[in-house]
Amino acid sequence: MKPLFLPADILLPKQNFEQWAVIACDQYTSDPAYWQKLADFVGDAPSALNIIFPEVYLGNDDKQTRIHAINATMKEYLSNGVLQEFPNAFVYTRRQTSGGTRCGMIGMIDLCDYSFEKESAAPIRSTEETVAERIPPRVEIRRDASLEIPHVMLLIDDPQRTVIEPLAEKAADFRTLYDFDLCAGGGHICGSLLNDAAAAAVQQALADLAEQNDGFLFAVGDGNHSLACAKECYRQNPTERSRYALVEIVNIHDPSLHFEPIYRVLFGVDPQQVLSEFLDFAGGETSDAAAQTFTCLFAGTERRISVKKAAPLPVGTLQRFLDDYLARHPQAAIDYIHGESAVRELAGRDGAIGFLFDGMKKSELFPAVAEGGSLPRKTFSMGEADDKRFYLECRALSF
Repeated sequence: MKPLFLPADILLPKQNFEQWAVIACDQYTSDPAYWQKLADFVGDAPSALNIIFPEVYLGNDDKQTRIHAINATMKEYLSNGVLQEFPNAFVYTRRQTSGGTRCGMIGMIDLCDYSFEKESAAPIRSTEETVAERIPPRVEIRRDASLEIPHVMLLIDDPQRTVIEPLAEKAADFRTLYDFDLCAGGGHICGSLLNDAAAAAVQQALADLAEQNDGFLFAVGDGNHSLACAKECYRQNPTERSRYALVEIVNIHDPSLHFEPIYRVLFGVDPQQVLSEFLDFAGGETSDAAAQTFTCLFAGTERRISVKKAAPLPVGTLQRFLDDYLARHPQAAIDYIHGESAVRELAGRDGAIGFLFDGMKKSELFPAVAEGGSLPRKTFSMGEADDKRFYLECRALSF
């Protein structure tokens, strides 16, 4: 069996790590002030902020101008010595988050081993429904990019801790690549270059794990649409570089890794009408012990309702309703929010309603995907927004 996790020619900034590393582009999508503060912090320094497209700006009219600027900056960083290459490398990471220290490893995957089809049997599978219309804008950004800088995190189901955890005992033998505080409350991160013996041990442990799990090795934890975009770019332009994608792998059994629900907020609506239609969709309120419960927030009030299941998970029931509602009310907008406090703040705005609900347990993920395929989109989040993967390592997409 060929290796499913490969070393990569990894690029890192030569200096100013604190200003280089920034949070994933799909965070704080309703908070332009966050991104403006980040821009002020970065200033004129080389930064990943200048080569990503924060989704808060996706609806702006100057999208093409921003994309051209991103591509130009990528070429500049490649040509003017901002980045240093570590060829054929794996990077062992330790990230301090609100949940503890999360350990992972950076390398690359072959996109031929990945599928975002719902009932795929590929070794690397999407965990959540891929929204087709979200892929083209990302393809537009990546198509002419000369660098990739991922926030993709793949999970492994390794309860015996055979792959990543043994690296802690060997870390003193690894070369330190970075060790610094992340900006904007992101915690602390350090990364080390694996030596050849450790790299070989990791690949063997992953091969053994894949065999134990009938070939299902990686489930996409974060960055599903980014990975789907990479796959589509490879399909459109199948080159040796575009065939691969840089990712971080993390053990789902890492104690610092906590699954959180991704809540929903609707804007531009009549909250009472939305609530009424949701209850009609679910057949009214129920006292059934198996009911799914939602807390609905609007206009400074909250209402707790229990409804019959339309899908195995509460998020699935709600999303089925929201998909139908949004199709019938094109003036409405939706955002997917990490953190209860953010939902409460956004739901307090005029014409907004937020939904809170119980999330899935992380122990349910691999069995659910293996049995029924990908879950409803935006089913879960791994930790709070500030715990998300920061952009740091890069890989060249063109020679």
